[in-house]
Amino acid sequence: MAMDRRLTVVGAPSGAGACGVGQEQAPAALRGAGLLESLGGVGFEVSDLGDSPTVPWRPDRARPEAQNLEAVVDVVRRTATRVADALLERDRVALVLGGDCTVGIGTIAGARSAVGDVAVAYFDLHSDLNTPASATDGALDWMALAHMLALEGSEPTLATAAGTVPLLEPTQVVLFAQSPSHATRFERGEIERLGMTRIGLEDVRDDPEGAARRALDLLATVSDRYVLHLDLDVVDFTDAPLSEHPSRNTGLKLDEMLSALRILASNPGLVAITLTELNPHNAAADDGLLERFADSFADAIGWQ
Repeated sequence: MAMDRRLTVVGAPSGAGACGVGQEQAPAALRGAGLLESLGGVGFEVSDLGDSPTVPWRPDRARPEAQNLEAVVDVVRRTATRVADALLERDRVALVLGGDCTVGIGTIAGARSAVGDVAVAYFDLHSDLNTPASATDGALDWMALAHMLALEGSEPTLATAAGTVPLLEPTQVVLFAQSPSHATRFERGEIERLGMTRIGLEDVRDDPEGAARRALDLLATVSDRYVLHLDLDVVDFTDAPLSEHPSRNTGLKLDEMLSALRILASNPGLVAITLTELNPHNAAADDGLLERFADSFADAIGWQ
């Protein structure tokens, strides 16, 4: 079974929660690389709602442990409203082009507002379970899931930004391709304490399609509707320098990620996809990479 063929694209060009500049340019760069045309070419009926206002990262010396918090909260709320509006028409899937991982809070909040409780496939090398109390760099993008779960030490204004606290329960999330070596001690402890379901990086690397099918089975035990959160730092930066975070010689090869994505996006229960952590400045180091990625991403989520 394949996902619905009607796709609404929502641009969320925010790097407010990131470590530096660049991610806010990703939606425009993906459009410039022909993503929407590629989506149409694989059979989607595409509706483009355009981009929200651009929000770049800025150094926040007033709030160093939760940088650009107010801007992140605004982006979450705006994205939630736009995704909910995109899903008002039945049988559509929202594709949200981020931006950093905090954009995904808005995607999940909007999906929940439109269709009710959802499960989440969190396709990310990291678990994003840090909080301002557990990490020192203040980048909220690797704290997104912690705020959706409203973990102790979360920033209250972000944890409550979507209106429902917590936005998710741990049982609603499958961590997919997460690597313990890329987790802080706090995150590893929280995964164990919360009993979170995890399909590890090595499992996905060994059998991308089989691991993805197992993830779909696990998601189906929680809800018949789900959201897919894809952080491109799961792709080995040496193989394809797409991400904000240059994790070299680790993660998945681009082809491995796409093989798993093809399965994860194939179920008709899919409500929304968030594509995050793409930095066009890094992708430009590999001539033609962004165009190749746009084509292959469209092909993967359009596979039937």
